Amino acid sequence: MKYGYARVSSLVQLKGNSLEEQRQELLQAGVLPENIIEEQYSGKTTNRPLFKELLIKLQPGDELICCKLDRFARNAEDGLRTVRELVERGVTVDILNLGRIDNKATGKLILTIMLAFAEFERNMILERTAAGRAIARTKAGYHEGRPRISKAKINHAMELLQQNHTYKQVSEMTSVSVATLKRYNKMCRAKDAKTLLGDDDE
Repeated sequence: MKYGYARVSSLVQLKGNSLEEQRQELLQAGVLPENIIEEQYSGKTTNRPLFKELLIKLQPGDELICCKLDRFARNAEDGLRTVRELVERGVTVDILNLGRIDNKATGKLILTIMLAFAEFERNMILERTAAGRAIARTKAGYHEGRPRISKAKINHAMELLQQNHTYKQVSEMTSVSVATLKRYNKMCRAKDAKTLLGDDDE
C-alpha cells in the first residue's frame, strides 16, 4: 500500500511547498487520494499526531511517499533517523526530490550518503557556532548566555506583582519570563527585602 504525507507549517507557504502542490505530486507518484495524510504543524515540533498514527500504521511492504525530507522531519538528522527505522521495518520510503530508499543495495547506498551529508551539515553548524562565539568573546561587553535584565526592570516587575498583578500579566508588561519573575520573587521573600541584589539572567 502506498501512503503519502504532506505538511505545511502555516496556511501560506512558498511556491512548491503548499498542501495542494504536495498533494498533486503525491497523486502523480501513484498515491490514492484517501491515502494522503495532510497536516499543518511546524517542522520543529514533534507533536504531529497524524504523522505518528501513519508511522504506526505502516506495515512491511508498504511505501511512504513524501515530496521532501523536511516535510516530516525537524532536521535532516531527525528525518534520516525516521527513514532508517522505517526501512529496517521493511517499509520503503520514497522522497521524491531525493530518491527511493529500501532494503536493497541501492536504497541502502542512498541512505548512507544522506546520513553522511546530514552528519557533515551538523558538524559545519557546530563549527560555525563555535567560531561565532569565539569572535563575540573578543568584543567589549560580551556576556555568555542570555541577555542580562536591568535591576530597574526587575524592581519594576516586583512592584507590579505587589500590586496584585498576575505573573502572566507582569510578564506581558515587562517582557520578563514568568520563570524569572517567580525566581526573583522567591529571592525577595527569602531575604525579606524590597531591594533586589545585582543583575541576573532572564
